[in-house]
Formats: sequence, C-alpha cells, structure tokens
Amino acid sequence: MEVLDFQRLKTDLHGTLLSRIDLERLSSVDDAKARRAVGTIIQEIVGAQKVPLNGAEKERVESELLDEVFGLGPLEPLLKDPTVSDILVNNRNVIYVERHGILERTGAKFRDDRHLMQVIDRIVSRVGRRVDESSPMVDARLPDGSRVNAIIPPLALDGPCMSIRRFGGGPVAAETLVTLKSISAEMMQILAAAVKAKISVLISGGTGAGKTTFLNILSSFIPETERIVTIEDAAELQLKHEDVVRLETRPPNVEGLGAVRQRQLLINSLRMRPDRIIIGEVRGDEAFDMLQAMNTGHEGSMTTIHANTSRDALSRLESMVAMASVNMPERSVRQQIASAISVIVQVSRMSDGTRKVVNISEITGLEENVVSMHDIFNFVRKGIGPDGRVVGSFQPTGIRPKFLDRLRVAGILLPAEIFERSVEVD
Repeated sequence: MEVLDFQRLKTDLHGTLLSRIDLERLSSVDDAKARRAVGTIIQEIVGAQKVPLNGAEKERVESELLDEVFGLGPLEPLLKDPTVSDILVNNRNVIYVERHGILERTGAKFRDDRHLMQVIDRIVSRVGRRVDESSPMVDARLPDGSRVNAIIPPLALDGPCMSIRRFGGGPVAAETLVTLKSISAEMMQILAAAVKAKISVLISGGTGAGKTTFLNILSSFIPETERIVTIEDAAELQLKHEDVVRLETRPPNVEGLGAVRQRQLLINSLRMRPDRIIIGEVRGDEAFDMLQAMNTGHEGSMTTIHANTSRDALSRLESMVAMASVNMPERSVRQQIASAISVIVQVSRMSDGTRKVVNISEITGLEENVVSMHDIFNFVRKGIGPDGRVVGSFQPTGIRPKFLDRLRVAGILLPAEIFERSVEVD
C-alpha cells in the first residue's frame, strides 16, 4: 500500500474514531484504561472497514491513532527516542531532531497546518496557556518537563513552527561529564570545592551548549543543610536537594495583564530566607537585583548567561544592569560585578556535537575601571581526529586562584598538583 493511501486511510479512521468517543469523558479516566478502551474501538473500526491490512499495518494504524488521541501525533516516536535531545518543527512537512549534538532531518510529517495547530493547542492548553493570532507566540512544558516554544502565523511565514527542548531522564552526574571528557576531573574538583565554599559562579555559553545541565551538576555540591530558591522562565532545573523552593515566571493573560517577571520573583525570594538563589538564566533587569543579593548575604548563588566568552559575559551583565534603569556610574556597576561573582565557567558545543568546559576563569577585582580576570583552566583545541571527533587537552594555566584562601577557611584543601596536570582528549 502506498504511503499516500495509508495516510488517507488513517485520516478517515481518525474521523470515524472521533465520532465514536467522548474526549471530555476520556480526560477523566485513567490513561491506561482509556487507551485500552480506545484501542478496542480502533480494532472494531478497522475490522468494519474491511481494508486489506496485514498484522504489522494494523498495529501501526492502532499505534498512530492512539498517538493522535492521547499524544502528539507524529512527534510521539521522536519523544520516545532517548537519543533525541531537540525536536524542531519548521513547518508541517519539515521536522528536524538533534542527536548527540548533530541536527538531522526526519521523515515525520503532519497532515496539514490544522493538524500541527491541534497538537500545539493540546500542549499549551495543558498548562493553561493559549496561542492564536492575537497571541501568536507561546512557551509551555510537556508533562515530563520538556520545554516547548511555538510561533504561528502571521509571525511564522511558512505555517506553525514549534521547538521542543527535551528534558533529560534525570540529573547528569559529575562523574558522567568527566567520563565523557566534557571536563577534567581536576576542573570538576575545583568547581565542586568552590560551590561548597559558597563562591558565586556564573555559567556562560551559547544556545545548546549545556549551561542548564552544568548548573544542575554544580548545584548537587550544595550542602543539604542549605535552603535553595530557584527562579526560572521555564522550569528545567532538576535539583537533588530536599530544601528547595521552585519559582517560575508567568506570561500576561488575554488582557495583557498579570505577567510576573524574573525580577519580581527574585525580589520576593529575598523574603523567603534563602541561603542560595539559583536563577535558571539571567537575561534582563533582574541582573541588578541578583548582584545585590550576592553582595548582601547570598554568596554561593549561581546563574547562567548567554555569551560566547567569559569577557562577553561581563559585558552582557553590564548591559542588563543598565536595563534596570538604575543610574549607577559605570565603575560602580563593574565594582558590583567584581564583588558578587568570583568564578566564570565557559561551556561550548564543539563541531562534533560534544559539549566541553573551555574555560574556568576567576574574577580578581577592579583595576583602572576594568574588571580583572584570569584563566585557571583552558581547553586547548588541537584539531579533528580521523573519526571526526575534536582533539585537544584540558590544560591548567599555572595560576593559583585567589579563592584558595576562602576554600581553606571552609576547611577545603586542594592538592597543589591539581593545578599542574593536563588531560588529553582524543
């Protein structure tokens, strides 16, 4: 049977199925029972149609129709694939996925724009949000926590468009990153010590570089005796910590009112007796309040920022503080940054799709109106191996960080050779 005929058959069967079931009643029934009941109805419909299908084709029809009723249609097989980290729907006919850091086109398709819009509506309605011509952009989450962004016409010229950032199966362990050669054991040991000693860390990197994953890993080193408040635009952090309060921003309602931004949540969090505040990503005027919090009793707080280099990250922070409409002299802003943040971790996605920590830098103060900073560790790239993998080494610069004194006060002693050992990546 040709693909076109199969799709037409599935469309006809789907229409017949919807006329036989009550979707509103199904939503109040246990999911497993509902799927079994609908599966039985599908088998009856297929049998009544008397279409010549073999056993495998009947199973495929039933599986795809169940995905249409209970899931996200043609995206369901991609969501069940553990190797897929991103699903990118450019339009009804073009769907890409990211596997192991590399984009590849799939054969999955939607029937038409209406079909794609039905799936988008199903996603956003679960979290009490909407998308239409008056509000053509929306952020939402899947039940497993995966982050979804959708944008529709008239803003999307080629039809509805959707991006799904998959939520991992669980927090990645620090040892896993070392095994994958995303970071050396020595670098991880230094960062773990810094977090335990309440040294504030800023994680910088581009889109898809692994900033949130790394923030999750560093948060695992926070002592269990401390209280954490997390603030995010779209909840992604998976903290294995008992005393955690998770806060998430809220978009405006239909009238354009009721929006709650990160800055408001950050100000409120200061009244919640946090030992540490973790901001999923700093991207606006909340940067000013974050620096203030780090400088007034919330040392050891952490966040991520979009930037290509550690120095760019500092420039972006300055710009964000300016967005807060605080008339502070440039030198005062830089003094705030130098006092609040001690360590910048730069993460990057390599050409082979792997993620690596390419710099660990320490901010040492302000010299002649410039934030002084030096690298403690670098990833030195040497080329591409015969298998297409990036070849290089994690190398210490030989500079002993000034925060070693703070580590000693916290009772943490690091061996001297930790700042001398290089690790090859091949």
